Amino acid sequence: GGSCSTVISGEDTAVAKNPIRKVVTMLQNMQKKVEEEGEKEKELYDKFMCFCKTGGGELSASISAAEAKVPAVGSEIEAAEGKLAQTKEDLKSAQTDRVAAKEAMAEATAIREKEAAAFAAEKGEADTNIGALKKAVAALERGMSGFLQTPSAQVVLRLVQSRQDLVDMDRQEVVAFLSGSSAEGYAPSSGEITGILKEIQSNMEKALAESTAAEEASAKSYEEMMAAKNKEVEALGASIETKTTQIGELGVSIVQMKEDLDDTQKGLLANKKFLKELET
Repeated sequence: GGSCSTVISGEDTAVAKNPIRKVVTMLQNMQKKVEEEGEKEKELYDKFMCFCKTGGGELSASISAAEAKVPAVGSEIEAAEGKLAQTKEDLKSAQTDRVAAKEAMAEATAIREKEAAAFAAEKGEADTNIGALKKAVAALERGMSGFLQTPSAQVVLRLVQSRQDLVDMDRQEVVAFLSGSSAEGYAPSSGEITGILKEIQSNMEKALAESTAAEEASAKSYEEMMAAKNKEVEALGASIETKTTQIGELGVSIVQMKEDLDDTQKGLLANKKFLKELET
């Protein structure tokens, strides 16, 4: 007892006065420290758990969204690729149609030029023959026997010899007259030869009028066809331009969608892995 008192009396006055206080204070301080650290640890734990829960929830939502997006984007890509293939087919068809339209125009132009040239030749010959017949009729009606020596008489002679629509007897009479082998002293009053020539002239004029009408109708039809084909070629050209642009745009869109799909799939895989780690 005394020795302990002696020892104590040699220590610090405050401690000597209240030796138990020091131990209590130390214990209190330790408790406070443990509680503070515990609160910090609990706070960190709670925060971590909260992060895991909310993070997991966000991850789950992100995964669900990605799982819905992947097939949707896949469908969009499939639809775009289908549209691209169809647009390419349509473009090819439009290009083929435009080539065909231009070929049809070229063919129609060649035929038209041939027809026009044939008509021009036919009309030139008909005009010459009709002119010669008119001269022959006029000369014969005036009793001009000198007509037989003119070039027109030779034209009429060749014409009469070649006409298939003449009765042989009429042909023979006209040929004999124009050749100067018939009896001399032709009398215009009989009008036999003149009548035959007038009939030939009338038939030729009628045939020329029909040919002219056919030529005019053909020319009109050609112009109408060319106008329609020009419109068609113009429309096809516009369609080709539009489809070419669409093909370019679809191509870019498909590449972008595929990149988006790839990013989404990679993100989905990473999120699923992370969620699994959080849950374990």
